Amino acid sequence: MDKYEIFKKNINNLIGINLDYYKEKQMKRRITSLMNRNGFEDFDEYFMALKSNKDMLEQFINHLTINVSEFYRNPAQWSILEKEILPELIRKNDNKPLKVWSAACSTGEEPYSLVMLLSKFYDLKDIKVLASDIDEEAIEKAKLGIYSEKALVNLPKEFKIKYFDKVGNSFKIKDIIKNQVIFDRIDLLKDPFPINIDLITCRNVMIYFTDEAKELLYDKLYRSLSKNGVLFVGSTEQIILPERYNFKTIKTFFYTKIN
Repeated sequence: MDKYEIFKKNINNLIGINLDYYKEKQMKRRITSLMNRNGFEDFDEYFMALKSNKDMLEQFINHLTINVSEFYRNPAQWSILEKEILPELIRKNDNKPLKVWSAACSTGEEPYSLVMLLSKFYDLKDIKVLASDIDEEAIEKAKLGIYSEKALVNLPKEFKIKYFDKVGNSFKIKDIIKNQVIFDRIDLLKDPFPINIDLITCRNVMIYFTDEAKELLYDKLYRSLSKNGVLFVGSTEQIILPERYNFKTIKTFFYTKIN
């Protein structure tokens, strides 16, 4: 067994992240780059350092989790969500508030975008969005709710004016939006999922997973959705032959269950 394989097993034992579920070439390159940056050339030595140095371990975990996000990422898809997906979902739910989960929420742009969009259909007090990520530091940044102007570039202007305060060169999201999001740490590959969810956004995370991990995830997402629930995936993550996983396509990037 080569040193990288041993390293992966040791990491799984230490922090419970199974690197076998991630595409090998990409992940090995990311880890090697960070290892070299910290002055290590050997996986065994690097693991011993991670085991004994809490700050270095935190840096490693943050490096593994890819936190690239923005409000209304791929705005054309948000337009479809607003004009076609949500009205039908709300109708099928007898106009009751939807149960919404933003999986792999990174630093919070997506769940906050969902609350703002849902405010077009419901009173804010009736909106609740569960937001989860594996990276606790990303969750803490999300709870803080301070973003660069670049992160807001695709956000509808009305939301930027209504729901943000300018703080120096940054923008702070208002508490009336923040208070509608519940954050939790969920490892998509290991932890149980919430159930009876009407809308799940799981975007720009599956691209990093192996086919085996994707199959596991599709099954868990299927079980998590309500009868009429909708799964919204990222722009590079179309499900090939969704029927194989008991999903059917509503629109490109939007799927519902075959019941």
